[in-house]
Amino acid sequence: MMYKSYITRMHITTVIVMLFSICATALASTATFESANAAYTDGRYRDAIVLYQTILAEQPNTKATEMARVYYNLGNAQFKQGELAQAILAYERALRLDPHNEDVKHNLRFAQSRITDNIKDNDFFISSWVKAVRNSASEEVWRWVSIGLFILGLVGILLFLLSPTLWLRKSSFYIALLALCISLCAGLNARSLNQRNTLRNEAIITQGIVNAKSSPDRSGTDLFTIHEGTKVTIGETIGEWANIRVAQYEGWIPMRTLERI
Repeated sequence: MMYKSYITRMHITTVIVMLFSICATALASTATFESANAAYTDGRYRDAIVLYQTILAEQPNTKATEMARVYYNLGNAQFKQGELAQAILAYERALRLDPHNEDVKHNLRFAQSRITDNIKDNDFFISSWVKAVRNSASEEVWRWVSIGLFILGLVGILLFLLSPTLWLRKSSFYIALLALCISLCAGLNARSLNQRNTLRNEAIITQGIVNAKSSPDRSGTDLFTIHEGTKVTIGETIGEWANIRVAQYEGWIPMRTLERI
């Protein structure tokens, strides 16, 4: 009995310590965030940047919308500091975590209007529309939409099989068909976003001027030039070189000249 009582007390103590640690960490993070905001308001942008980056490094599992807010504020501080490419990177990361945040979208567009390159994608209208729909919600939202509509589709199938009247059977059939089709599309969107976030194959050029080469070495022919702040897609990587695509252009650049979103 004494042994069991000792074990119980140990478990209770461990839980209390864990709860205290979580609360202390949350309070410290809040205090750091407030200090960062105060530094930004005072015009001490470099101090604000350091504090925002500290929060991001110490709180990797924080709620997505809260992390997005930190990235958004970080981007604002970096923009004020003149770090255009880093600001765009922060806004892009914020937008992935909170796709509906209009403030992030506005500041990202404004920052992108200040970069040297003005490269437009040559995607067909349908392709651009599909990307826009996919990026309109987070991976988690698309996953729940897919699950919800799949359940609705199963209910529709059940009603189709059990309904005594013809009109109800027809209605439930078309509802089930529509729900399952949209569920499939939502599931594909969630999978696509998961792959994008896992592979992290999109990046921002962080070096002032970069010459893309025809091969992954310095002796390659210069194909085109891109500038800091430009968003690219990473393909194959060989050593310290990455094959990047931007619109209709493709070439090799050093990995150190970009940072993944």
